[in-house]
Amino acid sequence: MNNYLKKFDSRNNFRPSLFNVNNDFFTNFFSGTELPAVNISENDKEFKVELSVPGYDKNDFKLEIEKNVLIIAANKEVNKEEKDENEKVIRREFSSSSFSRSFVIPENVDTENISAEQKDGVLKISLPKKEKALEDKVKKIEIK
Repeated sequence: MNNYLKKFDSRNNFRPSLFNVNNDFFTNFFSGTELPAVNISENDKEFKVELSVPGYDKNDFKLEIEKNVLIIAANKEVNKEEKDENEKVIRREFSSSSFSRSFVIPENVDTENISAEQKDGVLKISLPKKEKALEDKVKKIEIK
């Protein structure tokens, strides 16, 4: 395993970073599990994380930042019951599905202003970047 893949959170669990989620190790490691597909993009102002989560409602999700780890978890339970004309239960079905995905986020993410929206089967998370620190800016001083 490459050293850059060895990212750990405070619980010493393996976590991919936002920058290395699309490699063969993760495809092979998570094969057989039903994790939602994810798209990650970056522009000058933010990182965007989009998860394909059809059938989930916004109340099914739990989003957290723990240290520098974004944790996206969901749990959905469905209970269906059919009754006959006498209100006697003739069929009862239930199902449960859940997942959790975690990503190490870069240090330049403004964790206080992260936002999320769930619409049309897609969970969109915006991770705005911090403005550059004052020490990163160079100001020329004219000598008179």
